[in-house]
Amino acid sequence: MNSFDITRTLMFLPGIIIGLTVHEFSHAWIAQRCGDTTSREQGRVTLNPLRHIDLLGFIMLLVVGFGWAKPVQFNESNLKNPRRDVVKIAIAGPLSNAVTAMVLSIFFVLFFQDHGSGLRLTNSILSEIFSYGILINWGLFIFNLIPLPPLDGSHLLLTYFKKYPVLHNNLYKYGSFLFLGLILGSLMTKINFLPIWPAIEFLGKGFIRLLNYVI
Repeated sequence: MNSFDITRTLMFLPGIIIGLTVHEFSHAWIAQRCGDTTSREQGRVTLNPLRHIDLLGFIMLLVVGFGWAKPVQFNESNLKNPRRDVVKIAIAGPLSNAVTAMVLSIFFVLFFQDHGSGLRLTNSILSEIFSYGILINWGLFIFNLIPLPPLDGSHLLLTYFKKYPVLHNNLYKYGSFLFLGLILGSLMTKINFLPIWPAIEFLGKGFIRLLNYVI
């Protein structure tokens, strides 16, 4: 790994750490609000990154752009309204990443829109860190809404299909294999089976343009 790769990786770190931490904290916090104390008992209702980050998943995210954090566990039988609350818990993670991306975008515009060509090196590095943080959080938002296990979007799909037990069980059993196949297929071929980058760019650049920042 050359110095450029190391520098770029270090610039990714804040966005990844913030994104994963906020994502898992939001799952845990909503689960607690919905009546289940499992996440609190496991120490997950916290913004301490060490409680949420899975080392292997974190390394994979840095190296290949696909990774994971420690999943937040909850007991569905403890929820006040299980069918509704499962969806609320699932959607909390991706939505928190969308909100984080918007907040970072606002700070980006406030701090970096008037520097012009005289931008100092320190500010240039910070603007890159903010840019990566924005894109990473939009990426976590979009990626986790894919309706395949084990992603959060699968809970939306599987909750609906509970009325069809055979279909529900097959989706739950084989959906993760389909998802893994799409990931491996994209890595091993030139075909992008999960074309989420255009959506990330659309949301990332689009929201910043809404703030009257010229990209």
